Amino acid sequence: MELIQEQTIDCPYCGETISLLLDCSVADQEYTEDCQVCCQPIIVTLHVTLDGNPALSVRREDD
Repeated sequence: MELIQEQTIDCPYCGETISLLLDCSVADQEYTEDCQVCCQPIIVTLHVTLDGNPALSVRREDD
């Protein structure tokens, strides 16, 4: 299992595809990351399953 993984998402504000680097060394985490295109704050929720696969969800800060 790689501890740092790259994943692409669609920004919940502008819809552009952006890339996130995920730190899979922590099983459950939630943090804010700004969109690289529109600079809006995206809430990132990451859960790493027992087999090491990241389960990722993103949402708008105002949701």
